[in-house]
Amino acid sequence: MPILDQAAKFAANRMPKVINPTAHAVIDYATAATFLGMAGLFWKRNKRAAVASLVCGATEVLTAMLTDYPGGVMKQLSFETHGSIDFGMAGLVAGLPDMMRFSGEPESRFFRVQGLAIAAVTGLTDFTGTGKPGQEQVDERVA
Repeated sequence: MPILDQAAKFAANRMPKVINPTAHAVIDYATAATFLGMAGLFWKRNKRAAVASLVCGATEVLTAMLTDYPGGVMKQLSFETHGSIDFGMAGLVAGLPDMMRFSGEPESRFFRVQGLAIAAVTGLTDFTGTGKPGQEQVDERVA
């Protein structure tokens, strides 16, 4: 497991779990709307950043719609699985500027901040309903 991934899980496991499923759903849809809106703003200046933002927004909407929580439509993913996807999404979003080769451009900051925000929200979310820290460890044992 990469060192940064271990560090993120270590930090997230020690955060208080203050975000409930309903609030997480609202944050997910707001995050998706932000990605989709920024895709429109980036379109004329930076097509690679626009496409990356469009893909992130679509992925966020799809994940939210498939999750078994308030706001989910098809309820195919458990909320715990959604949390694991969010951890991966945070790293992916932060790394997209490098993968899509626009890391030296101003648009890259948006992706770095969004990745950090997704990681923070994921770390603060109560995925098991217990409110206890160490929930990521529970996910790994189940998976």
